[in-house]
Amino acid sequence: MRAAAGDVAGILCLVSVAAALDFKYHHAKELEAYLKGVHAAYPSFTHLHSIGRSVEGRDLWVLVLGRFPTHHKIGIPEFKYVANMHGDETVGREILLHLIDFLVTSYRRDPVITRLLNNTRIHIMPTMNPDGFEATKVRDCYYTPGRYNKNGEDLNRNFPDAFENNNATIQPETQAVMDWIKNETFVLSANLHGGALVASYTFDNGNSVTGSMKGYSRSPDDDVFIHLAKTYSFNHASMYKGTGCDNRKTFPEGITNGYSWYQLEGGMQDYNYIWGQCFEITLELSCCKYPPADQLEKFWRDNKAALIEYIKQVHLGVKGQITDKNGTPIPNAIVEAKGRAHVCPYRTNQQGEYFLLLLPGTYVINATVPGFKSMLKTVEIHDNTGNFSALKQDFSFSEVSIRPEVASCPKIPLYRELKRASAAVKPTLHILGLMTVMLVIFN
Repeated sequence: MRAAAGDVAGILCLVSVAAALDFKYHHAKELEAYLKGVHAAYPSFTHLHSIGRSVEGRDLWVLVLGRFPTHHKIGIPEFKYVANMHGDETVGREILLHLIDFLVTSYRRDPVITRLLNNTRIHIMPTMNPDGFEATKVRDCYYTPGRYNKNGEDLNRNFPDAFENNNATIQPETQAVMDWIKNETFVLSANLHGGALVASYTFDNGNSVTGSMKGYSRSPDDDVFIHLAKTYSFNHASMYKGTGCDNRKTFPEGITNGYSWYQLEGGMQDYNYIWGQCFEITLELSCCKYPPADQLEKFWRDNKAALIEYIKQVHLGVKGQITDKNGTPIPNAIVEAKGRAHVCPYRTNQQGEYFLLLLPGTYVINATVPGFKSMLKTVEIHDNTGNFSALKQDFSFSEVSIRPEVASCPKIPLYRELKRASAAVKPTLHILGLMTVMLVIFN
């Protein structure tokens, strides 16, 4: 009886919270109050925390939703949405609040949303740049100084770059996100912007190693990124049409390789992919960066289905656990699909888990514990997004009984070093060694 009464109270509280979320712009105090209200209404499947503070001291709030909201659970992938990293690009900030509203009101009522939340841990950050949003006093479709953080820095040019030295001073908001990525096992992500209508995918930067001389900077997982971008575009009300804004550049099928659109140094999506082992795309959701509030409801309707369908893609491919002869998880083991190794090899987390996003097909998965012989397994991958679980393939190293040392990929322009090694006419032993490593990675 007590449980039933508690559920009724929770529903009544949620109705009050949801009723308060109308289609308008929510400033910092309103946004915080709404997130706290949602968590108070449904503490069993939400977790609210701040991953850090902005330059002016505002919390960078993240609401986590799922069956195990407070911690990672083995086998359940981590997903994230981040919006408003440019303070004057505001649509994403508001539609993420409405996404939260939709998820919490649909859980245990809608079977698809219930399965999605039971099998996915979803992190939602409505604003990465609260100072920029609050500083935008005059709303404009094209540009305001609110794009930047309080220090005047563009947060989407502020991350370490894999192609060239990024001399920008890392900002508090950027560092908070980098630490967040390091502390979670994110598999898939999207970064919500405004000023165009397109789904853009990595790489944003490039050099001859990634084909940039042909106007396209290709990652080893280019096919997966194209699929991810199209998943959003074709589930959006109109993005798939590829119509440009104000007769500007058009985007066939509503997608683009980031570098093909324009070169960008220090971007967040490349950082996620290279150093976070997380596939991230950038979603440009509105031609007008800061549109009138009376258009927000239509933006929500246009994006609702795409936002849900994109989350499901976190269940593409294969996942599993690497263990030793005693069944103990092995962290920092390298797990890659043959033919698409990463310049920073993808490694298992502290629970010995790996997640690889792959399209349906046949793949050879190579698991390596440094110092021991690799183990190869051939897998046949199907589209399991509708079942909310990637193919499971574990590896057991019977001869291993030690934990590999923690390995981290250096925050240097890795692709620039590879380019230099490839271009050397008379390589030194050091360069030959680097070439050997990179040839193994890209083989």
